[in-house]
Amino acid sequence: MASRFPDVRVNTDRLIIDDGDILTAGGVMAWIDLSLILIERFLGTATMLETARTFLVDPPGREQSYYRVFVPRLNHGDDAVLKVQHWLQEIGGKEMGLAALADRAGLDPRTFMRRFKKATGYTAGAYIQRLRIERARELLQSSREPLEAIAWKVHYSDPGSFRKIFTRIIGLTPAEYRQRFRTPTPS
Repeated sequence: MASRFPDVRVNTDRLIIDDGDILTAGGVMAWIDLSLILIERFLGTATMLETARTFLVDPPGREQSYYRVFVPRLNHGDDAVLKVQHWLQEIGGKEMGLAALADRAGLDPRTFMRRFKKATGYTAGAYIQRLRIERARELLQSSREPLEAIAWKVHYSDPGSFRKIFTRIIGLTPAEYRQRFRTPTPS
């Protein structure tokens, strides 16, 4: 949508966007979310919550960021940046030093930063954080490892920093994410 309609502001982290007279929602069940928003607007929060309970659905408040998977943009045509992206994917985002990234690209650091942002839409640091958090999401869903071990596996030496960054990017704490999305283990 963003490429077809460049004048329209797209926010892929939000499930529902309320812009006064215009409401939009994303996802297969968007009609339920929009219905609940309208019920709340015209009949009040208590009626909306009762309706949600009656139909066994979560009230509005979820965010698309809970569900959205980070998919790096790789079709930008900048071979030097693409080389770094593949390398970062291969090493799981372990390296964050600007000098090492620029060296891998064969560019000076300032040129690398500018080209990386233009090609990917992210600064190198933000891109690496998203790679790491995406791997952490997979581990939180599929393993019972403690959060500290997962933080270490995705190259965070401080579990507190990991929790803070995870929460900022995903919108849930790692523990909340695990509780909501963990794959049940067969008995």
